[in-house]
Amino acid sequence: MTAIAGVAKPRQTKIVQTMLDTMFYRGNAGSGLLENDAVTAGLTWSRPQAKDQELLRQNHLIRDFAGTSHFSLAYPREKGFFLKRDPLGIAPLYYGHTSDGTLVFASEVKALLPLTRKISELPPGSSYENGKIHAYFKVELQAPLPEPVEAIALHLRELLIESVQRCINGNEMGSWLSGGLDSSVLAAIANTMVSSLHTFTAGLADSPDVLAARVVAGHLHSKHHAMIVTPQDLVAILPEVIYHLESFDALLVRSSMTNYLVAKLASDFVPEVLSGEGGDELFGGYEYLKGIPVTDLPAELVDIINRLHNTALQRVDRSASAHGSVAHVRFLDPDVVDLALRIPAKYKINHGEEKWILREAMKGMLPESILHRKKAKFWEGAGVTSHLSEYADSVISDQDFKTRSNLPNGWTLNSKEEFLYYQIFKEHFGEFEDLDWMGRTKGAPIQRF
Repeated sequence: MTAIAGVAKPRQTKIVQTMLDTMFYRGNAGSGLLENDAVTAGLTWSRPQAKDQELLRQNHLIRDFAGTSHFSLAYPREKGFFLKRDPLGIAPLYYGHTSDGTLVFASEVKALLPLTRKISELPPGSSYENGKIHAYFKVELQAPLPEPVEAIALHLRELLIESVQRCINGNEMGSWLSGGLDSSVLAAIANTMVSSLHTFTAGLADSPDVLAARVVAGHLHSKHHAMIVTPQDLVAILPEVIYHLESFDALLVRSSMTNYLVAKLASDFVPEVLSGEGGDELFGGYEYLKGIPVTDLPAELVDIINRLHNTALQRVDRSASAHGSVAHVRFLDPDVVDLALRIPAKYKINHGEEKWILREAMKGMLPESILHRKKAKFWEGAGVTSHLSEYADSVISDQDFKTRSNLPNGWTLNSKEEFLYYQIFKEHFGEFEDLDWMGRTKGAPIQRF
């Protein structure tokens, strides 16, 4: 991953460099600063590339990880500048104003905190110019395809292959691997394109994901790496996970634990990995979706796709960037998303089987036992849930939870586990009167007092 940062004033290079230094882990291969009469901006990158220097020479900053699907952009004009974020919010971008009204922006909230505590997230598919936000893209309902299911499955398979191919730059690639359908699909596709595929998983010794990933890796003959952790390991890394994640949302923190560990493991072997994020949202992978009428499913999927930017995609971005690596979310390639939005709902959840069309598309590339493995929540598959909840119960008293669960912005913490995460979050970042920049996982109620 990389970082951008800036101040809407000239001659602010020292401040901008300090902002970049705060996010040093996002890009240690190089950095650059530039300014005009309206802005001082900077960029770091995580691997040496000639095009990074060329972009600076062209007087603009951009990071594009996969075609046109993944970027945050700061573009100084002759008499001004604008900010722009990718359509789905794969790359993060925040902004705020200092006490004198000066705009500041950065890839992470922590880089803004010395300058302002009034922070907003630039929405996905939006640009910021002259004090105004303009939406240039929005995920919306699409008319369903009339083609037969066989043609749709074939087209989906072809687009996924093209999507993965776009991020392959040599004969070696990495893939986070839970053993579930989404990560297995991308690993299987990449395996046909490189001579050396590394797969990575993390979890407790007897967790379903660790065992299932081993089976998939064996089928692919990948160079498989597994990190076996203990409950004590999970507790020990909570402060650093929450520091990088910039969230205390219980479901998000919980799902980030093994993601953070597997990213750390992968960074020792490869600079780039594939992540299966997005498959559940595009193809109806969550258990609760089976209870939704098929006529309502498309709208629900659009809703959870639009929530990805500051929940699941934030987890992927922060886990990878914390260790200086790049995670490619190839299910969210624009062409794949466009097709997925037009696939009839009856092909996504078919006779109670989630992601049915994706399984059809991958027939022959993965064995039936892998194609039809029952889905587990990310944190449950890794064996995380009960240990974190039990630890929180052991260190947070009933009295503290009862009397200190209301936050300054009006939210109420939903569990002792979330209370614990908030205490760690507050130690890192302090309290906020406004937390609208922080996402909440679908299903995590936002209570107000």
